[in-house]
Amino acid sequence: MSTDDLAQVITSMYRALGDRPAFDAHLHPALTIWESDAPELLHGLPSLDALRDRRAAARSGAPVAGTVTVAPEELLTESWGETGLARYLLRAVHADGSRDDVFRVTDVLRRDGKGWRIVHHHAEAVA
Repeated sequence: MSTDDLAQVITSMYRALGDRPAFDAHLHPALTIWESDAPELLHGLPSLDALRDRRAAARSGAPVAGTVTVAPEELLTESWGETGLARYLLRAVHADGSRDDVFRVTDVLRRDGKGWRIVHHHAEAVA
């Protein structure tokens, strides 16, 4: 698979944001995750779901669909056999113009019978 194909996997995943099953199809069920707002290493999709639920509970009011758009920027990818690496900035743009949130992201992907899926995700908020 070319690095362009890996970049397509990453961009496709973020296009699916808001559709949890479509988004999670890009993730290996046993993935590990480092996130700025989670002090511990998360293991597996159930841990990710718990983080998502904590985030939703912390938001004031119900989120409105389409209020945030997310896209990778400066995306660099490479692969070695069945292992792939993606590095990028992830920008979350709030529709109300209140702010942009930016994260530095590194994803490790593995190719298996279901295609390329993320096995480790590391995201750090940029001040």
